[in-house]
Amino acid sequence: MRAFVDSVSFVSRALGVLAALLLFSAVLSVTHMVFVRYALNQSTVWQTEYTAYAVVAATFLGAPWTLIVRGHVNVDLLQISVPRGPRIVLEMLAGLASLAFVLLLTYAAWLYIEEAWVNSWQSETVWGIPLWRPILPMLVGSGWLAVQYVAEMVRLILDGPPDADEGDALSRQNQQFHDTAHSGEARQP
Repeated sequence: MRAFVDSVSFVSRALGVLAALLLFSAVLSVTHMVFVRYALNQSTVWQTEYTAYAVVAATFLGAPWTLIVRGHVNVDLLQISVPRGPRIVLEMLAGLASLAFVLLLTYAAWLYIEEAWVNSWQSETVWGIPLWRPILPMLVGSGWLAVQYVAEMVRLILDGPPDADEGDALSRQNQQFHDTAHSGEARQP
């Protein structure tokens, strides 16, 4: 089981690197667009559309990596305030609910990409890209996010919840809130 978790996490990290490269390419695309439009006084064809597709692709392909680093929005006040046993149950229930949502999203992405493929959909721009291409990262990213959720639940069973042995998580969160809320006091005139 540990090999499964490690393998899935490796692929998720690789997708995270790909997402970062897509975001970087979007920045380069915007830079190129500005140069072509204002320095060369020419029209742009593909840059705006590519940038939108690259950012959306990065969002979906980077989601599994974000799950590994616990970067998703998470309301965990109840989870961190209970002892270890109930915390495992709560995190497992949250993981199952998230997995159900992501599986529905993956299924919807599959239907969407199939419809785009069968009907030969193309963007209505000068570039005219077949729309299954920009939809594909939605399918891959959400599908792999589902696999990563399974791996995270296996990791939870094997290792227990994060921060289980590092003291009182609720006290740490309260301290972080206090530090954040009072960080600007010294700067005020």
